[in-house]
Amino acid sequence: MNKIRFQIENIPAILWGEPSPKIYLYVHGKGGRKEESEGFAEIVCGKGWQVLSIDLPEHGERSFEKNTLKPWQAVPELQNVMQYLKLRWETIGLRANSLGAWFSMLAFENEVFAKCLFVSPILDMEHLICNMMQWASVSEETLRQKQEIQTPFGETLSWEYLAYTRKYPILKWPSPTSLLYAGKDNLTERWVVDAFCARFHSDVSLMDNGEHWFHTAQQLAVLDQWTESNT
Repeated sequence: MNKIRFQIENIPAILWGEPSPKIYLYVHGKGGRKEESEGFAEIVCGKGWQVLSIDLPEHGERSFEKNTLKPWQAVPELQNVMQYLKLRWETIGLRANSLGAWFSMLAFENEVFAKCLFVSPILDMEHLICNMMQWASVSEETLRQKQEIQTPFGETLSWEYLAYTRKYPILKWPSPTSLLYAGKDNLTERWVVDAFCARFHSDVSLMDNGEHWFHTAQQLAVLDQWTESNT
């Protein structure tokens, strides 16, 4: 499969597949990197698409960056990547994982993709942060006073981040979207997924014994089958 490495305004990227008027933008989640899109690209490039994958702040070739994995950093970057795509491809789809899905919804609320595929998406960040505050026994007032608090489970609670989620809620998502959700997802409850699907007329596929991170052989087989069925 053809693979070209380059940069879009200093954002490391890979373009997969043979020239085509159709392309998917692949946005990884926390802990991911652009190279993880290869399995997805192998499937959809065989169907006449190309795939563009990028490194989000602090990830992949940008792992040297510090404190940049923030929506106010990632959203403008994704919008710049989208403008790059719109100048060069006729049809654009979106494939996003976890945090990458939330960033994408913030960045692309005014875009209409041919198709969106979300895997273990974060759909309500404010609710997730509030859950994490409960897990860490941190009150909203305490977080407001301290601004940032390290948790025992490795996440940093941020008042600025929480305030951002409240200032920029997901109010619209006009693109046709399919979700793959794991029954053992510890970050997004099923009711959050169902509410999103009802609100934005999306469909969801469930892997009962799956986890938020699809990584075992069985989980990856389900992921590939779902991709085949939805592209």
